[in-house]
Amino acid sequence: MSQLTIDQLIHAEVKTSPFPHFYLERSLASDEATALIKEFPPLHKGGSFNIKDVKTSERLRHFIQQFDSVEIRRILGKKFDLDLSDKPMMATLRGYSRAKDGRIHTDSKSKLITVLVYLNEEWTAATGRLRILRSGDNMEDYTDELLPGPGSLLAFKVTDNCWHGYPSFEGKRQSIQINFLTGNRAKNKHQFFHGISARLKSWFK
Repeated sequence: MSQLTIDQLIHAEVKTSPFPHFYLERSLASDEATALIKEFPPLHKGGSFNIKDVKTSERLRHFIQQFDSVEIRRILGKKFDLDLSDKPMMATLRGYSRAKDGRIHTDSKSKLITVLVYLNEEWTAATGRLRILRSGDNMEDYTDELLPGPGSLLAFKVTDNCWHGYPSFEGKRQSIQINFLTGNRAKNKHQFFHGISARLKSWFK
């Protein structure tokens, strides 16, 4: 089963500007990333799909469940000065980027931490690379441009200024999004809306 590289998580440097975040080019071994990429469910529509609404392999489920462990919660909580021990976790999948996706945004205040794990082959496209932005109105004003490559991982604390996005890209762009939420009410709300979104996508295929 695919395992996170715990040592790399522990020693990852948190950058505080323009908001707290860290990035790992490899969050798991190359062969394990390759296996997860092969087993990623075929999501040919844009938008996020709640993990509960998608048929996934045992390997992928196991990988996601690691984020719900005491150890990973402790590591992430320490890095971002948060107590995640009793916070609900939500996992969603994305498999396809529409041209309109990637617009500059911050995550909702019901989220405490966002973790993105990218499961794509080596990224050769000029666009589609996530940017850590200094403001909410200029895609070119960025501090980091991150490859959505095989097993790369970005984690950030959700703040009022956690602006991020990527230049327009249309095509296959696979990722797992893990969120630790403020409470169960927030989790129920997110799952409700993701469920509606998934059903609408199935109706309009």
